[in-house]
Amino acid sequence: MLTGQGAFDTVFRGGRRIEGRYLQLVAMPAARVPGRAGYVIGKKALPRAVDRNRIRRQLREIVRAHRALMQAFDVILRVKAAPKPLDCNAVSGEAPRLLATLFASVPAITSA
Repeated sequence: MLTGQGAFDTVFRGGRRIEGRYLQLVAMPAARVPGRAGYVIGKKALPRAVDRNRIRRQLREIVRAHRALMQAFDVILRVKAAPKPLDCNAVSGEAPRLLATLFASVPAITSA
């Protein structure tokens, strides 16, 4: 798990961004193996804590399922906006597509 303000700042400054409708994925080569994942879910995007926690749990499960492919990356998944009314499946359903885009572009990230 990606922890600490410095770790998040490093990934945000040096990482490549992949934009989705509800999520933004920021990834960079891992500082240490295995790679780590972090989640940013702000109160502006989801005001209720129960909704933020539900999305975080769903995103963790998706990242856990892709763990073998993520060994080389430090990744942050940031919720940009939530659909109104809240559809957690729409938000978390976007994560596998963003991760697939990341894995498809592995040579571009590791060489940068």
